[in-house]
Amino acid sequence: MSAADRIERPEDAPYGYRKPPLHDGLQQWTEHALRMYHQALPPGPDLQPARSQWVYRYSSPDRGTQGAVRHYRISAWGRCFESADGRRRELRLPVTRLRERNEAERAVAALVAAEGDSDPRVEEVKVIQFALSDGRSDPVFEGSRSQALDLYRAHGAPAVRALLDGREYRPGSACVSCVAAPVCPELPRTEGLLGIADRTRPRRSWSSTTGRSHRSCPARGYLRGLRIPADATLERNAAAERGRAVHQFLAERHGRRSAAPCTVEIPTDWVPEGYRLLVEERLLGAELLRHHAEVCPLRIATVRPEIRVEPRLVFEDTSADLVVVADPDLLYRDAGAWVWRETKTSGSDRGRRDLLTTYPQLALAVQIVGAGLLHGSREGGRVELEVLRPGGVDLRTLDPSAPRTRAAAEKVLREQVSGWHSELLFEPVPGPECSGCEMAKWCSAGPPRSDATRGSG
Repeated sequence: MSAADRIERPEDAPYGYRKPPLHDGLQQWTEHALRMYHQALPPGPDLQPARSQWVYRYSSPDRGTQGAVRHYRISAWGRCFESADGRRRELRLPVTRLRERNEAERAVAALVAAEGDSDPRVEEVKVIQFALSDGRSDPVFEGSRSQALDLYRAHGAPAVRALLDGREYRPGSACVSCVAAPVCPELPRTEGLLGIADRTRPRRSWSSTTGRSHRSCPARGYLRGLRIPADATLERNAAAERGRAVHQFLAERHGRRSAAPCTVEIPTDWVPEGYRLLVEERLLGAELLRHHAEVCPLRIATVRPEIRVEPRLVFEDTSADLVVVADPDLLYRDAGAWVWRETKTSGSDRGRRDLLTTYPQLALAVQIVGAGLLHGSREGGRVELEVLRPGGVDLRTLDPSAPRTRAAAEKVLREQVSGWHSELLFEPVPGPECSGCEMAKWCSAGPPRSDATRGSG
């Protein structure tokens, strides 16, 4: 957005402005995004950039305090354009890839375009989303000012009221910058969870994926953390897509209200919507799911409150000033103790010996369960790894109360976190893995790639 400002409104750029140094990958992505933006919506003589982002402001009585008034602002992150006479407005919403907008989103965007920074001259409003990945664009709303207001009253206002009236806490990576985090009742605080005692670095979030990506290449982990689009052809290869489909199928089955254990009866059309598998991967996936029935945790946990499917767990490690995010495949209770189950799929029958090093998320699981952070009985709490293979299922168990297991988990975690936590430059480390890196197209240190290749994915 700053780069687009300097191109579209150079007269507003600060005198002597120097852009701060950017990470090489971020620079590559920004240059590509700008090219795609101007490909999607080339500048024209009939519209000019607005002087500022449009913001809709309104006031409403505070329901909790008699006589008090609350002031609200609604904005939309995008590019704002208007005609010279102020009659027409166009709001351009940047997205990574085009997606379907629901009625509430369309209504709020239309409201901002029509009523933001209130201008009585506005008569016509247009909202467009454009994809930074491939330069495509798609209309979100187009109509008169009154039509925009009608749409907001019908679909936008109810969604905004529900948002303001909501009292649900949703901890996640956003806790890093949330002003309410220090007093949030749903953000558990723990000291030394990751084995790092250093609060000198910026407050950030960390997960096992963060550690795994950084260990393979600091630049790769950094760019993934920025959520820059990955190369889908590499990130979603046939084996990975089969693994995701199996996980989705199991999540849907485990989440059923009946809490019935899985069986060996797998439908021929078992692949969840949105996944495309080759015939051989679909057949292998069905075989792996049949093996899962042997060790399905719902054979033990039979009551819905004792089963949590893919829950998001968030903790604040006060020693490192880090928000720790974990996503178990399944949590279930066994005799009052929580059991953490991770499920992996493999096209090979060859096993791995060092579980914690191979699957470092298990090390974090051992620490969380062992510290009693799941608020269940510690006695009997355990971490399970279920590996589905063509020849059968391998179920391994880790006891967080065993000193050797805890020590090994602490070592793996410390190795994962320490290098990332002290990292300053996040420079790429070129090597054989570059050919399979989903972020390589934004890295000038990797193999040269054509501009057409950069635009894919």
